[in-house]
Amino acid sequence: MKKNIRLKITIAVLLILLIASAAVYASPAEAAVRPVHVVELDGAITAGQKNFLERQVEIALEADAQLFVLVMNTPGGLVDATLQINELFLNAEIPIAVLVAPSGAIAGSAGAFIIISSDIAAMAPGTTVGAAQPIAISPEGASEADEKTTIFYSTHLRSMAREKDRPEDIAERFVTENLTLDAREALEVGIIEYLAANVTELLNTLDGTTIEKQGLTYSLETAGAPLVYDDMTVSERLQNWLSDPQISFLVLMAGLLGLYLGFNAPGTFVPEVGGAILLVLGIYGIGLFDINTTGVVLLLLGLGLIAAEIFTSGFGVFGIGGAISLVAGAVMLPTEPLMARDWYATFLVTVIGTVLGLVIIILVIAQRVLHSRRTWTGGSSYFNPPETGVTVKELNPEGMIKARGELWRAVSEDGSTIPAQVEVEVVRAETLMLYVRRRQYNNAAPESEVNEPES
Repeated sequence: MKKNIRLKITIAVLLILLIASAAVYASPAEAAVRPVHVVELDGAITAGQKNFLERQVEIALEADAQLFVLVMNTPGGLVDATLQINELFLNAEIPIAVLVAPSGAIAGSAGAFIIISSDIAAMAPGTTVGAAQPIAISPEGASEADEKTTIFYSTHLRSMAREKDRPEDIAERFVTENLTLDAREALEVGIIEYLAANVTELLNTLDGTTIEKQGLTYSLETAGAPLVYDDMTVSERLQNWLSDPQISFLVLMAGLLGLYLGFNAPGTFVPEVGGAILLVLGIYGIGLFDINTTGVVLLLLGLGLIAAEIFTSGFGVFGIGGAISLVAGAVMLPTEPLMARDWYATFLVTVIGTVLGLVIIILVIAQRVLHSRRTWTGGSSYFNPPETGVTVKELNPEGMIKARGELWRAVSEDGSTIPAQVEVEVVRAETLMLYVRRRQYNNAAPESEVNEPES
């Protein structure tokens, strides 16, 4: 009897120990399912994209993610942003995987630099990598960069390939020979390690592998791991948008147009304010990419001539000169050796089309001004200057008056100061400037009646 009791107690204790040990060993297994942080990059590499990736790597580290995956499709990008992304990936305290996907995607120019700097490189079937030969931009178009530039970037790419145990000679040929490889060719020569159609397939393939990085070993348990995605913030989207040279130039031109329209139709303030905001944003965007000094000088000259057209009666001469200077400056402005050649052709079309549109608008406005002046001398009642008005702003001696529901620039005839909200009469008109004096009445009228504004 006692033996049976002891046996039962022994069995119970063993069962308890077995269950406890199973729980102990199960807990780490469950805890080991750490997330995988996934980021998608589609389009040119910009300063906004770089800032977004920096923030995402920090988030992945804070979340104790086991792997950072960048799904990429890019024709190229800004050189500073690309090199900073290389530095970020090489030094990140987390394994970095780059997947060129979906099928049909490319990792051109700057994209090849990012592929080489990753810890794990993969491509979907039907994708392409390479064509990283730096270009030089001039008014004649895009051409091969000088030997010094080519040597620098080929050496840099070769150095990263050596660090990541990838074929140095192939990486160098991306720059020196503009070499391009499809996914299977890249796998055969060792530029990438895996073929994967999507993130899920890549993670299933990586499950159970280990990564050596900066003296540390990372074990990956990625099959079925939770995926974490995040989006750009508003500021990152704005920066990404403005750091595209085409967009920043368009924004700059829209700002100039707003100022031009605002100063030619004063009183509303909306075009002036909007134009000023867009002008500042355009200048900020231009500062986000590498620029040519001569291009900057010509661009500033163009802005100055456009400003002269706004504030003087230049009949469009300053505007046309400014437009020519803007085109020349914009063509020479960007010096981005890792942008795709096709991008520069698109940029030229954007610049020329935008400036031609600006010139047409300036010419139309100038033509209407000339027409209105001729019509005054021709006796048209609509374009005849008004006979009386009310000062909107103090004439000291120059300011604004309101007449016939319109705003007119006016100056006191004798140079005296006329307060706001005082009735005046027009003595004469010279071009668009009215010369006025206080309105005189045949019969004396109370001062308050004289100063009462028109309804």
